[in-house]
Amino acid sequence: MQVAGVHRPAWAEISASAIAHNVRAIKAVVGDSLFCAVVKANAYGHGAELAAKAALVGGADLLAVAIVDEGIELRAMGVTAPILLLAEAPPDALSDALANDLTLTIGSLDGAHAAAASAAQGGGVHKVHLKVDTGMRRMGVAPGEVDDVIDVLMASSSLEVEGVYTHFSVADGSSADARAFTRSQIESFGEVVVALALRGVTPKLLHAANSAGALGYREARLSMVRIGLSLYGYLPEPWLALALEEKGQQLEPALTLRAKVSAVRRAEAGERPSYGRLRVLDHAATIATVPFGYADGYPRRLFASGAQVLINSKRYPLAGMVTMDQLLIDCGDDPVQVGDDVVLLGRQGDEVITADEWAAHAGTISWEILCGIGARVPRTLVN
Repeated sequence: MQVAGVHRPAWAEISASAIAHNVRAIKAVVGDSLFCAVVKANAYGHGAELAAKAALVGGADLLAVAIVDEGIELRAMGVTAPILLLAEAPPDALSDALANDLTLTIGSLDGAHAAAASAAQGGGVHKVHLKVDTGMRRMGVAPGEVDDVIDVLMASSSLEVEGVYTHFSVADGSSADARAFTRSQIESFGEVVVALALRGVTPKLLHAANSAGALGYREARLSMVRIGLSLYGYLPEPWLALALEEKGQQLEPALTLRAKVSAVRRAEAGERPSYGRLRVLDHAATIATVPFGYADGYPRRLFASGAQVLINSKRYPLAGMVTMDQLLIDCGDDPVQVGDDVVLLGRQGDEVITADEWAAHAGTISWEILCGIGARVPRTLVN
């Protein structure tokens, strides 16, 4: 059972207005392309129900998840919008996926046969999207095998090929090699689309662009874009801001991690707080305890790299190693007391700490930081 820590002063605030704003900002860039809001992995740590409903209010046309269970969860929460599965469901999950009106991804010949059989057994007509592997080499049908898979799908009276899509592997890259490879993926996908059209197969939805593709490649926007990271207010790479700036738009991070100081004690110069006694205090200091640790998604690596938190609109460093449930903060001689507001991610006064900053400290990417926020951190919707 996942337990939300409602009895301790640490929580995540999710801004519905920021998510809705980000939908509108990106739609201003992509024009008539439909907007698919990617809410897999608990909406990148933001809370699936909160983010999905906020995105739909903001103008998203449909949703996407990674696994069948995520789609079923959204249906149980009352979400009625179309939901695309971004991975091929295993055969034993197909009946549940179809019963919950989830749009299947078909990424193999075996998957096509399994989907056709399950759809026929369950009755009705079910929408599917064919995924083509144009270079990611993770999942999807090779261009040379598309005809065989389409034959199976088109032969089924229980399946409707609503979409065909691919996925970029390096659309966020600004190097000449990365841009050339992305354009080669666009070209390869276009060849598949043309070949299908010659067979009379013209799906309503053609999509290739993730956040980076949508912002960085006008020709990749097609009839739909799939927006994950940027839905939550972050750019895959800074250079992608140009497309937004040209439309007078910018993204707003939707998540703020908050806590309150739970204990305060005075430490003398020469003491070594926390596990491992890894850092010597070179001054007497007030040490504030914050009820948030690595079990909540605060990486231990942030200690050695000099990460900070915000208390009363001022930056303070960690006084010792991150523990499972708590942080120790070096507040110097400032008057900090139990109950003071702490911001771990987000804005407080004129200061701001972003997931990009954490990622730089931890040697990772902002996706991992956001997705790593623990299940026991309660998510609260704010506007």
